[in-house]
Amino acid sequence: MYPLTSKAVLCGLFGFSRQAWYDSKKRQSGLQMQEVFILTLIKEQRREHKRMGAEKLHHLIMPTLLEHNIKYGRDKFYYLLREHGLLVKRKRRGPKTTNSKHFYRQYSNLIRDIELLSSGRLWVSDITYIRTEKGFVYLSLVTDAYSKKIVGWCLWPDLTSEGALNALRMAVAGEGIKPGLIHHSDRGIQYCCNDYVNFLKGSKINISMTENGDPYENAIAERVNGILKDEYDLNETFLNYHVALEATKVAVYKYNNKRPHRSVDFMFPADAHSQTGALKKHWKKRQYQANAKTGESLQGVSANQK
Repeated sequence: MYPLTSKAVLCGLFGFSRQAWYDSKKRQSGLQMQEVFILTLIKEQRREHKRMGAEKLHHLIMPTLLEHNIKYGRDKFYYLLREHGLLVKRKRRGPKTTNSKHFYRQYSNLIRDIELLSSGRLWVSDITYIRTEKGFVYLSLVTDAYSKKIVGWCLWPDLTSEGALNALRMAVAGEGIKPGLIHHSDRGIQYCCNDYVNFLKGSKINISMTENGDPYENAIAERVNGILKDEYDLNETFLNYHVALEATKVAVYKYNNKRPHRSVDFMFPADAHSQTGALKKHWKKRQYQANAKTGESLQGVSANQK
C-alpha cells in the first residue's frame, strides 16, 4: 500500500506546478461547458434543418458563438458532431424520373462555361419523386442558377408534363422574363414534349438540354432535389398527396430563406437573388477517414456535391 501523495508532489513528478494543474482543470471544465452550449445550438438548428450538414450548421451558429467569445473551428466542430452521433448519413438513390427515349427533339447544351452575374439569366429544371402511402407523387422544380433560389415548383400526381409546366408558369409569373433567359433541363419527355417547348418558345426563353445523360450537366437542379429530400424530410413517406404538398411548401420556404448556400457566399438563396456580380463560392473537397467507414457526410463537402 503506497502512502497518499499531495497534489504538489504529484505535479512535480510530471514537471508542472500545482497552479498549472488547477488551471488545466479549469480550462477543461470551460471547454466542456462550451461544448454543451454548442450542442444545444446544434439541436435548436436541427429542429428546422434536420439533415443540414456540418459546415452549414457551423456557419449558422457562428454569430452566436462570437457573441459569447467562443472560438470553435470547423474541423473541431465536425469531430464534435461525430463524437455525439450528429453527422448526417447518406441515403440511397430512388427510382429515376427521366425518360429520354422518345421521338421529340432534343436541344443542345447552351450553358457550358457560362458566367452568371445576376439572377434571371439561367433557370434549371428537374423532377424528383416523393413517396406517399398511396403511391408516388412528383415534384417539378425551376431554380435560378445564379442565386440557387427555387423560383417555381409544382407537386403533381403523375409524370405527365403538366406538373413541369405548372412549375415553369409559376417561375414566369413570379420572376418575369429577362432578355436572353435560358431554360436548361435534362432530355426527359416532360421537357421535350410539344406543350413544354411551345411554352418556352412562346415566352422567348432559350432552350438548353443535357447531351450525354451525365447528371453533372444539370448538377444544380440535381443538387436542389437532393437538399429538399435529404435535409427537409421530403424523403419520408407521407399519408397522402395533400400532406406531401404541405411538407413541400415548408421545405421550399426553408431552402430559399433559411439555408445558407456554399456556392453563393453562404447567403440564403432569397438574399442572393437580389445581388449582382460574381458570388464567392466555397467549394472544397475534403475527405475524412470516418466517412468511408461509416457513410457519414458533411453534406456538400464530397466530390459529388456542388
